[in-house]
Amino acid sequence: MSSLCLVAASLVNHGQAPGWKLNTPPARTLWFIPTGSDRSVHKLCKSDPQSARAKAVVAEAAAFRPEFSQRGRNSASLDTFTQKPSRPVTGGQLYRQRLASLRMGLTYTRIAPDSFQDAWANTIEQPTHEQWKKLLEREATMMAAGQGNNRLTVIVGDSHALWFPLEQLSRDRFWLNQGISGDSTAGVLERINTFAQTRPDTIHVMVGINDLRQGKTDPEILVNVQKIMVQLRRNHPTAQVFVHSILPTRLPAIPSNRIRWLNYNIASLAKQEGVNFLNLQPAFADANGNLRRTLTTDGIHLNARGYQVWQTASSPIL
Repeated sequence: MSSLCLVAASLVNHGQAPGWKLNTPPARTLWFIPTGSDRSVHKLCKSDPQSARAKAVVAEAAAFRPEFSQRGRNSASLDTFTQKPSRPVTGGQLYRQRLASLRMGLTYTRIAPDSFQDAWANTIEQPTHEQWKKLLEREATMMAAGQGNNRLTVIVGDSHALWFPLEQLSRDRFWLNQGISGDSTAGVLERINTFAQTRPDTIHVMVGINDLRQGKTDPEILVNVQKIMVQLRRNHPTAQVFVHSILPTRLPAIPSNRIRWLNYNIASLAKQEGVNFLNLQPAFADANGNLRRTLTTDGIHLNARGYQVWQTASSPIL
């Protein structure tokens, strides 16, 4: 599917993309600016941020709440009878659960959310970035050896990818989650060969927000994103690669206009490199272009409702 086709599918699914044309261009020069004659991208710049479909997506998510959604990802979810967390709620707990799953020769994305409680329920230590990298490499090696003829989808990126709920993954394929909390475009680019030996038919990329938090420039981000696209196409020539737009935040230090401007350029790069771009802005942005308050735990990370919105907005391809 071409990037133009994906954009069309995305727009049909959740309304026209909001506010891509900036009232005042940022006071900086980007290395790559889509031209006004690029009609496939220009369509992204004329839409209504409060489209009926975008509102419907959020309303639909509010009506469907997974088990842990009322507590949020960062607070402990306790079973009434056992007084044990019903699922990992910290990075350390999630790491220990996945390590226990790996040691048992099980695919983490196919276990129950409360699996191996004794191994992680009382964990307070936080794994390092290097420990996460080694764990993901071992999971990828196991997947490469045991995939067989099964379909495989890879999710790679930062904490948004890392915490995608297990129960929202379809059961018609294997899933490999290659997300690391706090990771940046440079970090993803550096470790993208970790799963090069797997045979995915679909790869989803969600990364970029931590670059903004770390003070990276727009050209640095865009160059890395383009390199990620190129490397994924080289490693997995038969797979469909879907680059998801950088999500808005509620952080004053990261203006919504800057995120829209970056996504504008990423959409054009995706077309140039023959990958797909999924614009999530309509489903997540409020009237001011910021992340909707009801979809986040802290202004940047998603709560359970936010993940349901992401799943609904991505339903044609996720």
